[in-house]
Parts: sequence; structure tokens; C-alpha cells
Amino acid sequence: MNVLNLLFTKDGLIYQIAKNKSILEEKSYFVTEETPENFIADQLDDILIKQRFDEIHVISSLNHFTLMPEGFSEHDAGFELIAFNAPVDKENEELMLSVNKKFKVQFYYTFPKTFYKKIKELAIPVHFNFSGEKFLNSINNKNNKEIHINLYHNQCEFFAIDNKKIILYNNLDVNSEVDFLYFVMFTLSKIGFGINETSFFAYGETTENETFISELQKFVKNLKIVFDNIPNKNFILV
Repeated sequence: MNVLNLLFTKDGLIYQIAKNKSILEEKSYFVTEETPENFIADQLDDILIKQRFDEIHVISSLNHFTLMPEGFSEHDAGFELIAFNAPVDKENEELMLSVNKKFKVQFYYTFPKTFYKKIKELAIPVHFNFSGEKFLNSINNKNNKEIHINLYHNQCEFFAIDNKKIILYNNLDVNSEVDFLYFVMFTLSKIGFGINETSFFAYGETTENETFISELQKFVKNLKIVFDNIPNKNFILV
């Protein structure tokens, strides 16, 4: 079975073609000051016509989201809830829902309608998910205070978990290691997580973000790199 995996980040698109769990092809596209306005849309067009796919898995790490308890059913309020965290455009964004039964939470998130329609028009099975839900599902949490950090290209998401309860989730741009370290430390103080009692876990593009990792190690005692996102192997914690 030919499967297409797509990961949409704040400034890029990564695709991976897999067949029977073997990775046949993988490539990343990132927006720069020189790229044209419709760069990502054009790349998506090219990817979707590469071959006939049996199934598509789409992961969005775009930071238009909100986190709610599992069972919240007022879906019509999804856009309004997301608007507390980020501006939303109902005309151009599709409202999506991902449920995480492991930690009993659910994510409302939006996905660009143009991309949504392009993918759905292929008329093959498509599975949409939010990166936070997929990341959360991969976490093995113990009964203590933990910070789990998933690093992307110029982007990061992290969970603060205490006794298997989600205290905080955020998904933000990472343009400066110093600024992000300040944000992490400020967050710890606000939620009452002491540096020495908190375990840190890093995932994803840890090699690309080695400066951040090395700086973080200066402040925290318990830091474990769970895995590096090795090309042609790991794809957003698949």
C-alpha cells in the first residue's frame, strides 16, 4: 500500500512516501524571503500528482488551536475558542477536531481550506490530525512533573504534565534560543514546576536545534533526548 504522509508547519511542508512501512521518498520545503507567495501550495500540487496513493495522512502543526477536555461537544464554538489564541478566518480555514483518549483531552484546530480541498478531491482515504495530539499520544508519562518538547524547523511544541494531567500545551515559533529558554523558564515559574524536580524530554529536530539543547542543559538537571528526527525514518513521531 502506497501511503503519503504530509506535515504542514508554520513555514513549510514535509512529505514522505511509504510502502509497506519502508520509506521510499522524503523531502522538505520551507518558505524563505525569496520564495514566491504560493510556494507551499505549488509544492503540494506537485506532490499529490506524483503517483497514485492508497491513503494519505495529514498532520498539521499550524498554531491555530485550542485544547479542551474530552467530551466537550459545543463544536460550533470551535472557531471562537481558537480565536482566544490566534486570529481565525472562517472563510479560508476548515475547523478540525482531534481527540486524545489517553490523556482525555481534545484539540480544535484549523487547516487551510485550499489545502483541505486539494487533498480531499483525490477521493481516497485521508486521515487528518493535529501535531499536538499525535505528539501527546507518543508520550509515556510517569507520576511526576515533566516537560516534553518537540522541535521542528523554527518551531516548537511542548507539554507540561503533572501526575498524568495536562497542565499546559503550547505551539510557538522559535526564532531565538534565548527567547525560547526565557519562555520555558517563565512558564515553569508560573505553573509551579521547580527546575530540580522537573524532568525534561526532547524530541524531533534535536540535531538542527543543538544550540537550544546545549543551552537548556545549562539550566536543567534532568534532560533526556528521546530521539532525533532521522530523515527517512521518523516522521513527526510516526
